[in-house]
Amino acid sequence: MLCIKTTANSGNYCSKIIDKWKKGEFELVSSLEIIKEFVRTMNNFKIKMPDEMIDEWKNIIIENSFMVEPKIKLQIIEDDSDDDKFLEAAMAGNADFIISQDKHLLKLGEYEGIKIIKPEEALLIV
Repeated sequence: MLCIKTTANSGNYCSKIIDKWKKGEFELVSSLEIIKEFVRTMNNFKIKMPDEMIDEWKNIIIENSFMVEPKIKLQIIEDDSDDDKFLEAAMAGNADFIISQDKHLLKLGEYEGIKIIKPEEALLIV
């Protein structure tokens, strides 16, 4: 499961999802490509986060996730091919869901049986 690109409105939902993840209620699937994007995103926040905090979160995710190295490269998301990495990781990790606010992923809705849902929808499931 992945929670990406949160907005002010979805932040509370993502906090609740992160709490459930910390309690072990579901397993997070990630990849090095996703971690790299996470770090880039954190570094580009309007309010600058300290590098130590970004590193701490990066390490928490790496140490507490099912890390995959996707073997298949996809070309599914035509409008933003960079989002394909989320599908690749989800497939490699046999994920049930991708949790996202990304409009390109949400537009797809589902891929190979992996549902793509918003954080608020995920709270009804996990």
